Amino acid sequence: MTLSVQKRKPAKLSGQAGFTLIELMIVIAVIGILAAVGYPSYTSYVDRAKRTDGTALLMDAASRQERYFFDQNRYTTSLSDLGYGSGKITSGEGYYSLSAAAGATGSANTSYALTATKTAAFGSEKLSCGNLTLDSQGKQGVSGSASVKECWGQ
Repeated sequence: MTLSVQKRKPAKLSGQAGFTLIELMIVIAVIGILAAVGYPSYTSYVDRAKRTDGTALLMDAASRQERYFFDQNRYTTSLSDLGYGSGKITSGEGYYSLSAAAGATGSANTSYALTATKTAAFGSEKLSCGNLTLDSQGKQGVSGSASVKECWGQ
């Protein structure tokens, strides 16, 4: 008696077993286009959020100035008088530092000017807002070449 062993033929694959190079290149091109459109919008949003940190600092300081005026009948250029500690006062996220000076009248008794100066933590931004300012009359300003409307988010 002889045993015969039959060899099996490999099963044929139905359909494709992977991606072609063309399909892969199309996917990479679509991802590249989406990144090229999305990244500038993302960085613009991040810069706007950082500027919000500075405007919040200025609004808080202006509120403290008005409370101080209510109690003392004058404004102050000393941030410690406003309840901030001594030393450098920075915003919540550390993107801006605060300073106070006499305002448009030249006397801290009747007016003030607050400045939020960008720190190194801010980095660079595409829109040149520079430092943000706010005075006792509510006038908002910027030291950069961009408009107040763009930088203050109005």
